[in-house]
Amino acid sequence: MDVKKIMLIVGAMIVALGAAFGVNQLMRGSTGPEARAAATPKIEGPKVMVATRALPVGTILTADALRFQAWPEGLVKPDQYYVEGQAGIDALVGSVVRVPMTAGAPITKGALVNPGDRGFLAAALGPGMRAVTVPLSPDQGVAGFVFPGDRVDVLLTLQIEGEGGSGTSNNLATTETIVRNMRVLAVDQRTAPTDENGNSTPTVFGTVTLEATPQIAEKIAVARSVGTLSLALRSLAENASELEEAIASGQVSVARDGDSRGEARMLRGASSRPVDRGTTAVTGGDVSRYLRRSLPRSNPNTAAMAPSAPSAPAAAPSAAPSEPAAPVGPTVRVVRGDQVTVVPVGGR
Repeated sequence: MDVKKIMLIVGAMIVALGAAFGVNQLMRGSTGPEARAAATPKIEGPKVMVATRALPVGTILTADALRFQAWPEGLVKPDQYYVEGQAGIDALVGSVVRVPMTAGAPITKGALVNPGDRGFLAAALGPGMRAVTVPLSPDQGVAGFVFPGDRVDVLLTLQIEGEGGSGTSNNLATTETIVRNMRVLAVDQRTAPTDENGNSTPTVFGTVTLEATPQIAEKIAVARSVGTLSLALRSLAENASELEEAIASGQVSVARDGDSRGEARMLRGASSRPVDRGTTAVTGGDVSRYLRRSLPRSNPNTAAMAPSAPSAPAAAPSAAPSEPAAPVGPTVRVVRGDQVTVVPVGGR
């Protein structure tokens, strides 16, 4: 290789190393820019009442759904907003939202219906829902510990008479959960979870008004005429298994991936939906071994006591064989070729 080319390459390398060293020294000697957090502009103005979370139509307001927040003075409308010092949160507890509001939005006076106002109960109902009133005794209403806005299950208790009549050992005692997750709209004529002093004092009541679909309202009306209704108070914690069941059965549409608002709507819809499917029941036999699990089968001796009908001639080939009495209680169908036999099981 030519000596001149070698000297040029060596010189270029020396210059590059010198430049890198100089840049390194400059960077070490200089101080980095101080990171300054962007100062949040302080809002000067009166405090107005805003929603702490999204409030759909029909929401019964509670104290944790409202708070006061500073608002630009030029945007405050005293005739439409609730301003601190002129209104309190306790005064709005129990009111019903009739216009949907987003989190952080000011509460407007025209967006609420207060207890006692005309149309209050209609505003508390969700779209397509109905209000149904159920009479209760103190022990059937959880001793007064049910308040408006709570969620309850409705239980139906029956005494089914056997062949021996009422008060005999042939009766079947049963209780069934006919509807789950119903929202309490009012107890007696009280529509707020607190009284006029802001206290949630348990009070014995004679009636409770529940939010129901039209079909569930019909079921409750029939249940009132055939047995005794009682309430079971539900936990405030969300029941994940019921949500999964509602998604699997198609009752709740699943939101698309990344759609947080759609997912929130789905959760609200599932948690506020009364359910009359997949209910459970308990009979006397599940409580005590001395009680029945089902009604007794028909007594074959009672057929001999009935007046006999004229018998068909023995030689008549067209005479159809008499069919056995239908069994009462659980049965099993046994198929052997083209022959089907119904066998009663589980009776006592």
